[in-house]
Amino acid sequence: MSRNKSLSEQSRILSERLKAIPEAVVRDVRPALIKGAEEIAAAQRALVPVDEGDLKESIIVTAPGQTTPAYAKGGGKRTAGENQALVTAGNETVRHGHLQEFGTVKQEAQPFMRPGARLAMPKAKRRISRAIGQAIKKAAEGDA
Repeated sequence: MSRNKSLSEQSRILSERLKAIPEAVVRDVRPALIKGAEEIAAAQRALVPVDEGDLKESIIVTAPGQTTPAYAKGGGKRTAGENQALVTAGNETVRHGHLQEFGTVKQEAQPFMRPGARLAMPKAKRRISRAIGQAIKKAAEGDA
């Protein structure tokens, strides 16, 4: 059951399944994938508590094949797979997103990442599903 598998395991399984799909289909789906991630990031930016605005500005989308910003010197980077768009909060100078999201002993949680993802994910999934269907139909018709 996919609920019990780690995100990296789910990604590996999806990646294996996508290897069977022509590159043209994957290429045609990327814009929908990135747009969906941008919508999720926008929802998260709308929900993030703003003091100085640095956390809000640090919420970015990393496109397929690109690398996320480093969260600490020499580490914390991740490269998105060809079928992934990553939404991250934080960078080398903004490293308190998790404290806002989950809270601390002295500060109550002010979640913005998970609620933003829950709000925007259904629309993003529908967009990606439509793009997959259109790309497969286009590939089947020989237009890829």
